[in-house]
Amino acid sequence: MVETLEKERINIYHKRNTCFVGIDMHKDTHCAVVIDCWMNKLGEINFENRPSRYPAFVEDVRKICGTKEIVFGLEDTRGFGRNLAAYLVGRKFEVKHVNPAYTSAVRLANPIIYKDDSYDAYCVARVLRDMVDTLQDAKHEDIFWTIRQIVKRRDLIVKGNVMNKNQLHSQLSYSYPSYRKFFAMIDSKSALCFWENYPSPEYIWNTTPEEIYLTIKPVHQALKIQRIHEIISMIERDGDTRKDYQPERDFIVRNIVKDIRHNKELIAEIDDELRKLIPLTGYKLHTMPGIDLVTEAQIISEIGDINRFPDSDKLARFMGLAPVQFSSAGKGKDQRCRNGNRALNAIFHFMAIQMVAISASGKPRHPVFREYFEQKVKEGKNKPQALVCVARRLVRIIYGMMKTKTEYRPFEKVDGKN
Repeated sequence: MVETLEKERINIYHKRNTCFVGIDMHKDTHCAVVIDCWMNKLGEINFENRPSRYPAFVEDVRKICGTKEIVFGLEDTRGFGRNLAAYLVGRKFEVKHVNPAYTSAVRLANPIIYKDDSYDAYCVARVLRDMVDTLQDAKHEDIFWTIRQIVKRRDLIVKGNVMNKNQLHSQLSYSYPSYRKFFAMIDSKSALCFWENYPSPEYIWNTTPEEIYLTIKPVHQALKIQRIHEIISMIERDGDTRKDYQPERDFIVRNIVKDIRHNKELIAEIDDELRKLIPLTGYKLHTMPGIDLVTEAQIISEIGDINRFPDSDKLARFMGLAPVQFSSAGKGKDQRCRNGNRALNAIFHFMAIQMVAISASGKPRHPVFREYFEQKVKEGKNKPQALVCVARRLVRIIYGMMKTKTEYRPFEKVDGKN
């Protein structure tokens, strides 16, 4: 008891001699507000988001704070505030990452709600003062930041290609009503070659099956001339699909095909870069069945340095996989968490689905996880709840693999559990 009181006394003394600097981050300019432990506003600084302006900013903060210690709180340490955070950390300042949800809650708690850069920075400073002991330190390992940027770039290109394929579906349905039966995938190499050379049936009637076969054969070695005849028969059964401005429609199809092909090349280049970068982290998540290069990169980009989580339970709470207690007057129950890192939550949810899936042959893809899933169902959990249990188990295993930087070892206990 005495020891606890002594710690609290030291903590209060430390806060009384500390200035809290909340910074609202923007692309071109930042706004900083300095407060003391009693939430009195000591000063405000507006400065450009350029490294050449950072020394003057730090000097201004020192003038406001005097001999007191300084703690910085930044809302956006992965985006616009990353350079400033790296600068401050490099100069041995204490820098904390402030979740925007916390500052939003402080702003909304005000009886008169308003919003500007100065008040946003003040809210950041208030959160920093109240939660300085629990907020995460702003750490900046360049390799994790780089992987995150590459993954974001890849996701953007993939989304663009989904849009392209949807447009291609729409355009082909006018000229080739039976186009879905031509090839297994609309964006396969053989399919793209066909759409580019024969965007409408008019091009088919101006050539021969043999010429079509020779055109597609270089990109589809297993292609048979019989398949070309089958495609032509389907086109004949579709009837006359010619429309006005057909050359312009053909131009659209060819343009979409070029865009899809180009994006696929960009994705291949990005995957090559990821294959070079990921081994430098020391993580070996790809050794676990069900985790490919892209999934591994996504997990690493969201988690970053695993050492910022003291145990797997903290990681589970970070992604919203741990239950939350809702109670009042001593009554209540654990409920599903709707907060946390939803991107990481989705990754583990889909991984759990893959782990318990049954293959076309009727065998489970991963017998151990399937058995664990069925065990949870027998215990009385419904399937969504059982999937959460599987995802939670995946968190423990992946946390252990990242913490020790080891390969996946089946049937080995992680965190004291199977």
